[in-house]
Amino acid sequence: MSFTLPLFPLNTVMVPGLVLPLHIFEPRYRMMVRELLEIADEESREFGIVATKDGKSIEQSGLDALHLVGTATVLRQADETPDGRFDIVTTGSRRFRIESLDTSQPLLRAEVNWLTDIEESHTPELELLTNRAVADFVSYRAALSGQLEETVASVNDMPEDPGVVSFLLTAAVVLPTAQRQEMLSAMSPSERLTLARKFLKQETSMITTFHSIPALDLFSPEPSSN
Repeated sequence: MSFTLPLFPLNTVMVPGLVLPLHIFEPRYRMMVRELLEIADEESREFGIVATKDGKSIEQSGLDALHLVGTATVLRQADETPDGRFDIVTTGSRRFRIESLDTSQPLLRAEVNWLTDIEESHTPELELLTNRAVADFVSYRAALSGQLEETVASVNDMPEDPGVVSFLLTAAVVLPTAQRQEMLSAMSPSERLTLARKFLKQETSMITTFHSIPALDLFSPEPSSN
C-alpha cells in the first residue's frame, strides 16, 4: 500500500539511523515543519529526504531530477527563531521508493512504497562478510588518521548485526552521491556490505596513492540548509 510523504530534496543521501540537523528557511519547508509539529505522535512526524541528481532541477525535469530511493526522516526537535525560521534535528528511519510525484503545490509530496531488506539467515558466510567489511573500514579509517583523528568515529564498539553495520558504513564513508545512493538502494545486508567493501577499498587506495582526503560533507558540524 502506498503512502503520501512530504519531500525535502537535498544534494546528499540520508541513511536510516543517521542524525541530521537542518536549518529551515524556505516558506514551504517552514510550513512542513509546522504541519509535522501538529502531529501528537513524534514517531509519525515523518518527511522524506531524497537526493537530487547532479545538473537537474525538479522544475525542469520533475521526478527524473530525483533519485527514487530515499529515507523517511523523523522530526525530533524544532527550535523556531524570531523571524520564523527553524533549526531542527532529525533522524533517518526507513527507506522508501517514490512511485509518483505531486508538484502542484510549493511543497513536494510523493506517493511512496516502503522498502524492507530481504531477510538473510545469520550464516558464517554473512558473519565473515560483516567482519571483513568492518576490517576494510578500519583500514580506511587508518588512511584518514592524522587529518581526521578527532572526527572519525571509533570502530571499537561496532555492532554485530549485519544490517545495522551495513547502514553505519553507508553513512560513515565519504562517497560521491551516486555510490552512496547505490548502497542505500541495495536490498539486503550482504549486497550493501559487498558494495561497502568495494567502495572502501577504492577510497583507501586513492587516499594512500594521492595523499589526499575526500570532501567531508558528513563530517561537517554545520547544519545543512534547505
